[in-house]
Amino acid sequence: MQTIDQALAKLQMSRFRAKFHLTQKDRDYITEKGMDTIRSHAENFIATRLAPAEIPNDGKQTPMRGHPVFLAQHACACCCRGCLEKWYRVPKCRGLTEDQQRRIVNLLMAWICREYEKTGGFYGKEKDRRYADFGAETEKEDGDRHD
Repeated sequence: MQTIDQALAKLQMSRFRAKFHLTQKDRDYITEKGMDTIRSHAENFIATRLAPAEIPNDGKQTPMRGHPVFLAQHACACCCRGCLEKWYRVPKCRGLTEDQQRRIVNLLMAWICREYEKTGGFYGKEKDRRYADFGAETEKEDGDRHD
């Protein structure tokens, strides 16, 4: 079981993952739309592009730019099922549970909030409560515990 802080620290050890940062256009988009809208977009992207057990274009479904969530997905290794398997041991051939989707969205939003705040944006202390449960232990469909 790992926390968001632990996951983000581990990701920063990867030269590839550490190179992703919000652009000014991304920050402006976040300011215009607000974090609740960004979170809603993240939930939708994960549910439609990452959660299904079979993804025909797996490994190519997440653009490298165009939305803050896309950058966060690459920075957090949540861009395709191959990366989820490599970094978080989430099997490719199973659909993601609602809990797994929630945890992924929480990780992505934590990364976005941190990036946004690094450049002078401010989201507030509420993020600590909303995104603190990435590492919450859950059950696999077969009843085994995993982290």
